[in-house]
Amino acid sequence: MAVLSIQSHVVYGYAGNTAAVFPMQRLGREVWAVNTVEFSNHTGYDAWQGQVLGAALVKDLVQGLAERKVLEQCDAVLSGYLGDADVGQAIMEAVRKVKGIQPAALYCCDPVMGDVGRGFYVKPGIPEIFKNEVIALADLVTPNQFELEALTGLDTGTIENARKAIDLLHAKGPRIVLVTSYRGKDRNGAHIDMLVSDGSAVYRTRTPELPFDTGMTMSGSGDLTASVFLSHYLETADSKQTLEQTTASVYGIMKATFDAQSRELLTIQAQEELVAPSSHFEAVRL
Repeated sequence: MAVLSIQSHVVYGYAGNTAAVFPMQRLGREVWAVNTVEFSNHTGYDAWQGQVLGAALVKDLVQGLAERKVLEQCDAVLSGYLGDADVGQAIMEAVRKVKGIQPAALYCCDPVMGDVGRGFYVKPGIPEIFKNEVIALADLVTPNQFELEALTGLDTGTIENARKAIDLLHAKGPRIVLVTSYRGKDRNGAHIDMLVSDGSAVYRTRTPELPFDTGMTMSGSGDLTASVFLSHYLETADSKQTLEQTTASVYGIMKATFDAQSRELLTIQAQEELVAPSSHFEAVRL
């Protein structure tokens, strides 16, 4: 069984499919990668080269899979960075096509739009298509805190408001909401949380916040997180257990990256963290 992963690709470094495909493969998943953009490097650098590949190519590649009659082998669709709003339409078409053939397939939407400190870094129209159309198709949605606020219009500085925002996302359609990074305004100490909700319970994991150089823009951690979470959730269907597994693996890779003072994720060098994490973080019910 396979995951159809539709998102960006960079030649150098780790973002989009470059960050997501290998972790899922290391965890035993077959992955079919469809790239929405082809860039020399991620956009956290001062410059990059490349182009948005466009909606037509996404549609053609998915149609080719349908013609090979392999979409019934698809466990899940994962989407991330779109490139432009038309690609969002192509992804929704792909999700409907997969679910029409394999109704049990999950759609995991990573609504890549921006981040705290950077603001929005996507083209106009993309936030609106996520908010108004794409989220309604998703079974799992994996925003960071900035994206959670953008999708719901709520300030999530308190955990109470974060939970209200999560409930608003559930009301749009997704049954699992994973907030991949959360920093409350009232926190004490240098830590960062992940939150997951299955509609009946919200769980939190907490890890030390690694003091990366503020002048060094790290990309790909959200793509890594979404891919690891989806891969484990396909095995367990247990949001609490999956949150613990994901937190441990992501923290392990981020710690290795920080220790090496690397600007790019050391996913390959620290790949054992995917299958045998060196730390464990208990998920606490809120």
